[in-house]
Amino acid sequence: MRILLLASAYNSLTQRVHAELRDRRHTLEVHLADGDGALREAVRAFGPDLVVAPMLTEVIPPDVCAAVTCLIVHPGPPGDRGPSSLDWAIHEGAVDWGVTVLRAEEEMDGGAVWASAACRLAPAGKSDLYRNEVSDAAMEAVLLAVERFASGTHVPQPQHGPGWRVVNRTRPFFRQELRRIDWAADPTEAVLRKLRAADSRPGVLDELLGGQWFLHGGHPEHELRGRPGELLATRAGAVCRATADGAVWIPELRRRRDPGGPATIRLPAVTALGTALSGVPGRPAPLMPPPDGRVWSDLSYREEGPVGFLRFSFPGGAMSTDHCRRLLAAYRFAAGRPTSVLVLGGGRDFFANGIHLNVIEAAPDPARESWENINAIDDLVAEVLTTTDRLVVAALGGNAAAGGVMLALAADEVWCRGGIVLNPHYRLMGLHGSEYWTYSLPRRVGAAQAARLTGRALPVSAAEGLRTGLVDRVLDCGPQEFGGTVAALAARLAALPALQSRIAAKKVTREAEELRRPLADYRRAELAVMHRQFFDPCAPYHALRAAFVRKQPPRGTR
Repeated sequence: MRILLLASAYNSLTQRVHAELRDRRHTLEVHLADGDGALREAVRAFGPDLVVAPMLTEVIPPDVCAAVTCLIVHPGPPGDRGPSSLDWAIHEGAVDWGVTVLRAEEEMDGGAVWASAACRLAPAGKSDLYRNEVSDAAMEAVLLAVERFASGTHVPQPQHGPGWRVVNRTRPFFRQELRRIDWAADPTEAVLRKLRAADSRPGVLDELLGGQWFLHGGHPEHELRGRPGELLATRAGAVCRATADGAVWIPELRRRRDPGGPATIRLPAVTALGTALSGVPGRPAPLMPPPDGRVWSDLSYREEGPVGFLRFSFPGGAMSTDHCRRLLAAYRFAAGRPTSVLVLGGGRDFFANGIHLNVIEAAPDPARESWENINAIDDLVAEVLTTTDRLVVAALGGNAAAGGVMLALAADEVWCRGGIVLNPHYRLMGLHGSEYWTYSLPRRVGAAQAARLTGRALPVSAAEGLRTGLVDRVLDCGPQEFGGTVAALAARLAALPALQSRIAAKKVTREAEELRRPLADYRRAELAVMHRQFFDPCAPYHALRAAFVRKQPPRGTR
């Protein structure tokens, strides 16, 4: 069929729907909502059989709904209505949830239901859940709705009448008044729910060190205590703040926008507060946490027999210079341990998305920070590429893009969860890219496919990644089961009788390839282009970066 994807932003769910419908041979076009006139023209020019809106914050004009069937993906179960469904679910501690695909009508979320799928919500942040459990349910419901529409025989179920067994509930927009934290009275569990329900957008508005900030994300602290609201410590760019009965770690902050002032951006909390944090002590976590795992950190290492697991989880998947350097130190530690298989990643959300554009944008000299950041991630990738005494597995439980994909490709094997989306390109940010991609990507998929992936700049599903050789194994499991599934497979890999001969062959191959063309040569060539793009103030990268970090809509709608 010809399907027009209509979205307010080309976000993770829109990308996944795009990639997986493309896998099923549908003819697709993506239209970013930019006014009714532009939408009418897109429908006229493309002539879709069906319009699907994976993420839409605007109302579709009635004449468009009359001309073509328009399906809305609502991140709530049947009967749930309103613009803040997932916020309410997390705030109220919901466990059983779902996604509904319904026909667009004048009454918001009130159209006939074409399909729905259930899911269970893990104790995680809104953006994490949206990219994982909710995304899985949404994809299941979208595929079912498209199949039913294509059959021409399915009659969608109206949300009223004798056949409707669910209570319809329309809830209002989740305003900041509901998110407000009472540090003196709210227990840690309530604080975490409020932080997690706003971790990406809009954040929780609060006062901190005399300024007004939006707080983004939250993790429990199990030992530190203090006066409620007090800043107790810093760790890995985050700040620890006391609650009524404990404390929480807050990874990121965004300054409240001044009236008429420019948009502000999310930053690591320590970076955002800067010198105002003088006197707040640093409390680094051990790289190898205690068995109970009750120490929060964005980096951790553990072992199970001959397998080492180096996990990292950076907000939004962005890797600043500091992130890269700390991960490199952790990787070198892990590579010195007596293991034969090293698993890199394995968490449930983003694997990595490359350099940290927000930190770069906020730096006194963005060009210089860009250069430091790309060299730091290159150092990390080089270390992975030159590990020849064990097998390295990159385990992608969540999405990856740009340099994050190339970091994964430096490993010997790439395993990913079935629901993830890969974006193995840099072009949309006006960059050539580094991370040794000119070596590792063609080595995996061939020169022609590498040129197609980086030039076309479209998302790749896990299934397409497997077909093209971008990944080696797709794990059909939920986000909560991914870590355990990876551990079991890694243990089997380490137990194979042929493992040591495979490691020996890997070393011989690396030495032969180094003789043909040293890795340093690939890096020099990539960075020569990147240097020009970073330090030329007229290069498109700077305007594209600024627009991206401030959530400005792209030029054009396709």
